[in-house]
Amino acid sequence: MIRREFITLLGGAAVTWSLAARAQQPVLPVIGYLSSGVPGLFTDRASAGRSVFLQSLAESGYVEGRNVAIEDRWAEGHYDRLPALAADLVRRPVNVIVTLDSNVTARAAKEATATIPIVFGTGGDPVELGLVASLSRPGGNLTGAARLSSELGPKRLQLLHELVPAASTIALLVNPSNPSAAPLTKEVQAAARTLGLSLLVLQASTDRDLDAAFATMARLRAEGLVISPDPFFIQQSARLAALALGQAIPAMFQYREFAAAGGLISYAGSRTESYRLVGVYTGRILGGEKPADLPIQRSTRVELFINLKTARALGISVPRVMLVRADEVIE
Repeated sequence: MIRREFITLLGGAAVTWSLAARAQQPVLPVIGYLSSGVPGLFTDRASAGRSVFLQSLAESGYVEGRNVAIEDRWAEGHYDRLPALAADLVRRPVNVIVTLDSNVTARAAKEATATIPIVFGTGGDPVELGLVASLSRPGGNLTGAARLSSELGPKRLQLLHELVPAASTIALLVNPSNPSAAPLTKEVQAAARTLGLSLLVLQASTDRDLDAAFATMARLRAEGLVISPDPFFIQQSARLAALALGQAIPAMFQYREFAAAGGLISYAGSRTESYRLVGVYTGRILGGEKPADLPIQRSTRVELFINLKTARALGISVPRVMLVRADEVIE
């Protein structure tokens, strides 16, 4: 055999071996992550929570990049984009869809597929939201974890009232495009009547709406503000804190980011616990279990964050009992 023929045969064998090796490589299962948020903001804002999700997933034997892949789809604050993004994941297709940030996102995933497993982390009662038939027997292709969120609206109003007992007019900011806005408003209005407060309901779903809402608060002399749970507001945490501080209005919101940015107080169900539970269930489903057989997990842990520096700037004396209850006091 001449040298040229030998090299040609060797090259052909190498190509054959390469193709065979690729054929033997297992195809990774794919998790479709659907979010109404913004990619960079998610990484900055909830990196600890996502780390918990990935850690609990790893404890089930699935490590991103090693034996499972994750496909992200981001609506960037536009709820109307969620159906198309969910449909895109279904066409991909993925092995399981994970939603963590809102009831609207979970509903979009449910409407996109009745066969691909969906694991959600959401606020409120999944049965009342129409996501599952029962907490103990979800049925269908959805399961997940429910954390306290919108149902804490009256408690947020009460905590703010404890901080500023002399305030008689409190504003409630809601996003009208969020289906939870109407029931939450009714619950907070009932709580306001019980506390003898006048409630001013304002709506915002865009940056311009936020400016208009705060202008209305200034004109009507609102003495406090409760911001309802909503992904758009979460993305605007720093701006909302700055607007409230600029108008010297005591404000209450959901997560630590708001208090850390200068907001007075934050109170919500624990995202970290919810992420952990979702990670566990995602791993179990990738391992072959069915969503219908996995009861909804209820996360009842709540977190309280107080910005003491902001309280001093507003002339508010935080009760010692509240400081003791806080998960963190920011100074």
